[in-house]
Amino acid sequence: MIGGERYKFIIQGLKNTFLITIVALAIGVAIGIVVAAIRTSFDKNAESLKIRGGIGYGILSVLNSICKLYITIARGTPVVVQLMISYFIIFAAADDGVPVAMFAFGINSGAYVAEIFRAGIMSVDNGQFEAGRSLGFNYFQTMWYIIIPQMFKAVLPTLCNEFIALLKETSVAGYVGVTDLTKAGNTIAGRTFSYFIPLLSVAVIYLVLVIILSWLVGILERRLRKSEH
Repeated sequence: MIGGERYKFIIQGLKNTFLITIVALAIGVAIGIVVAAIRTSFDKNAESLKIRGGIGYGILSVLNSICKLYITIARGTPVVVQLMISYFIIFAAADDGVPVAMFAFGINSGAYVAEIFRAGIMSVDNGQFEAGRSLGFNYFQTMWYIIIPQMFKAVLPTLCNEFIALLKETSVAGYVGVTDLTKAGNTIAGRTFSYFIPLLSVAVIYLVLVIILSWLVGILERRLRKSEH
């Protein structure tokens, strides 16, 4: 397997896998914050805005509907289909599949991260909102300075688990010509006509990565529990 410098395929594939995963998670977190903020704002303020009247309720209602539609589509269709639509339709002129994979996995991850963040925001006591208002903050300032920091602490272990799931999901990036870890193993197998060692090596690498990341998540959870006491 190492003969002929085939190991370089594995190194390159591992590099692309990590790069796609990290950037996609960053995109997912950015999208997740915005979508979760819109959805929780609607859930918490819809009745009061409706009674008050005006354009505010209409705008928030439309934004909430768009966010719900996005989450439904992103979570209701296979990620590999979203990846191929991004590569062959949306970015049909793209020469490099890595940025397209980052985009596709980021959009998909954003839907799951949004629901994680929404649950975290809803778990924050309403008294925190009232405390923010008493300090003179408006709703968005209260969310940014008080609620979101507390939300991040509550959902950080779940967010780390989403990172682990995303790492494994990137194994389908090879469908658009990206040399990820799985594609690298498959390429080596095709050149050597031996599938056992290359694919077993890929499986072992994924397993080791997941074990290490799970161990780190466990440490993080224990530290968060200690900080609460």
